[in-house]
Amino acid sequence: MVPFFVQIKCQLGKSYEVADALADAEIASEIYSTAGEFDLLVKFYVDDGTDIGHFVNQKVQTIPGIQDTRTIITFKAF
Repeated sequence: MVPFFVQIKCQLGKSYEVADALADAEIASEIYSTAGEFDLLVKFYVDDGTDIGHFVNQKVQTIPGIQDTRTIITFKAF
């Protein structure tokens, strides 16, 4: 499994709805609310060989209330 993170900027007033939709879709490992430029930080795992860009485009960015995303690819956990 390959882990990666997505920072999500939500439309005003939609952070909890977006977080609930991600949880209901059962595609995220962990969902955190954050302060700053982005509203949520979400950890995902996908199978080796999965196109992460396609996953984010099809499974994450299509959730209503999401305004912008930033994907963070990780290399190694310590």
